[in-house]
Amino acid sequence: MGVEVLSVVGGERVTESVRRTESTNPARLSDVVGTVGSAGPEVFVRAAEAARAAQGAWAATPAPQRGQVIANVGRLMTANKERLAQLVTREIGKPIAEARGEVQEIIDTCDFFIGEGRRLYGQTVPSEMPDKQLFTFRRPIGTVAVITAGNFPVAVPSWYIVPALLCGNTVVWKPAEYSAVMSDAFYELFAHAGVPAGVFNVVYADGPDTFAGLEQSLQAGLIDKVGFTGSSAVGTQIGELCGRHLQTPCLELGGKNPMVISASADLDLAVEGALFSGFGTAGQRCTSLGTVIVHESIHDAFVERFAAAVAGAAMGDPTQDVLFGPLLDEKFAAGFEKSLGWIAAHHKVIGATGRVGADNPRAGFVGDPADGLFYHPVIVDGVRSDDEIFLNETFGPVVGITTYTTLDEAIALGNKPGYGLSSSIYTTDPNEAFRFAQGISAGMVSVNNSTSGAEAHLPFGGNGKSGNGSRQSGIWVLDQFTRWQSMNWDYSGKLQKAQMDTETVQADLDFLLP
Repeated sequence: MGVEVLSVVGGERVTESVRRTESTNPARLSDVVGTVGSAGPEVFVRAAEAARAAQGAWAATPAPQRGQVIANVGRLMTANKERLAQLVTREIGKPIAEARGEVQEIIDTCDFFIGEGRRLYGQTVPSEMPDKQLFTFRRPIGTVAVITAGNFPVAVPSWYIVPALLCGNTVVWKPAEYSAVMSDAFYELFAHAGVPAGVFNVVYADGPDTFAGLEQSLQAGLIDKVGFTGSSAVGTQIGELCGRHLQTPCLELGGKNPMVISASADLDLAVEGALFSGFGTAGQRCTSLGTVIVHESIHDAFVERFAAAVAGAAMGDPTQDVLFGPLLDEKFAAGFEKSLGWIAAHHKVIGATGRVGADNPRAGFVGDPADGLFYHPVIVDGVRSDDEIFLNETFGPVVGITTYTTLDEAIALGNKPGYGLSSSIYTTDPNEAFRFAQGISAGMVSVNNSTSGAEAHLPFGGNGKSGNGSRQSGIWVLDQFTRWQSMNWDYSGKLQKAQMDTETVQADLDFLLP
């Protein structure tokens, strides 16, 4: 029946739960990976209390020592890379190559932030008054609530948790229930790396209980910052809740990411990028390709090559060498089927649609499709800018295609859905690349690369319906988990009033050269 997973508050397992649910392998639904004890709102509040109680001592720990703990996390992740990757593949069906890459991203994040323990720099600033010095300091925010999705069950949480801990904050983490077993493994590696009890707490709960617990914790003054990765709809609710408490959350939400393919593009390279960003992880990334916006002069050539690439792509058993495997969970399968309902009569559908099975087969399928939640990759050509499938995130293996005439038209099409996470342009013209980057609303732009892909030292995040402008990764995330404090130190022995007692330098401003 798999392992039992329980919340962790103050270093202790919480045995009470409102219900028990099974986490199953989406590639083999008969495989129960674990049983999850889901907590009620009161457990979230207790976790926030434990984190609040531990925060002072953790903040007082010298930042270089906190960096050493992060170094320990990185070493343990390296030693357990294959074990954790295999668990990622088993619990959410991510192809093993991608799962290994996801764990490597945690290691890269740790490697980056080790040094930040010695580089949480402030500034010394000259004063306008004599015998006075000005300083700025980075201070920890306090207690952070982190709520993450399960499509990147360990990499994305590390983007929040590693810098939050490094900066002296304590954490309450609520991972997705359908990825709870690997989340528990993730927690254990942090605990064994030297993170003190209470500094990092984990709560397994459903959406309503999580929201209620977060609301109660905010009302009690226990949470100082919220980091959320998930849907735009839920992100809006989180943002409204935090706004009532004068907090600015870190929101990383959905995407409808455009890929523009210009007439000058290397077409084979563009097809390769569209294939990976559209159908890697079965299209279940916030950065997955939403719509290809291809120049009208090369539309037919692109569609022909793209269709052939998709038809020939390996899919199936994620433990094998496949481009993509199953959908993450039954609820995502249901959501994807709803998206397929947006296909209209004016669309040209390339390939089969729906769940792969004996009555709806896919050539070359790796394994037995009856075992899991496998769905055909779908290309929808002839998409119009007012179509639901153009305007809305689909979160599954479907890519729309439309055409453009001018680059300004392509940029307008890319911006129209109102998301602003990732984007891509394939071109050999630098002018087109820079014009696209200037005009597109996305927080991330790729040139001759896919819409998917992140590096640990580059800011990650979006605008519009994709987020509130906050950024993760690199030095930029430090602004999410620290607050600036300014200090002035007057050693003149008298009260000096800025702007009032400041001496003015006299000058003859009417002077003109002869």
